[in-house]
Amino acid sequence: MPLYLSGDPEADRLISEDPLALLIAMVLDQQVPLEWAFAAPLELSRRLGKKLDVKAIAAMPEEELVATFVAKPALHRYPAAMARRVHEMCRLIVTEYDGNSAKLWASAKSGTELLRRVKALPGFGEQKAKIFVALLGKQLGVTPDGWIDSSKPFSEPGSHRSIADIDSAEALIAVREHKR
Repeated sequence: MPLYLSGDPEADRLISEDPLALLIAMVLDQQVPLEWAFAAPLELSRRLGKKLDVKAIAAMPEEELVATFVAKPALHRYPAAMARRVHEMCRLIVTEYDGNSAKLWASAKSGTELLRRVKALPGFGEQKAKIFVALLGKQLGVTPDGWIDSSKPFSEPGSHRSIADIDSAEALIAVREHKR
């Protein structure tokens, strides 16, 4: 099932199919509308002129990635800082997961391990990490033992607490109402 987070079918397809795109969107999902954050990986791939590649991004000079993020229109409200986080995250994925973004969750043996791995990523605090684990479980079928407990309260069915519950325009409205 494709994710429904950016409002753009092409961007949603990318974050649904490309684990790196999804991780980049999650890094960017702060202090900007979620649609902006989740559409940004598609725009980043366009600016780079190719499919997102974790090894290529990790190998780029950091300031080159910063320039790509800063170019108008900027990819985030704080484009330089977010570019540095994305660069750091890509370097970590290359080092820790052999450049395989999905390995971050695919090889986790438990929800506790998955949460620990996600929290180790730049820009992922406790809450964002739990939301991401809940999103993986609820919408992408990544359900290692204990994922529900590790991502509470965001794993609660139909809670509409976070992006983990957004699968339609109506769910987006419900999540925004819950946050008010």
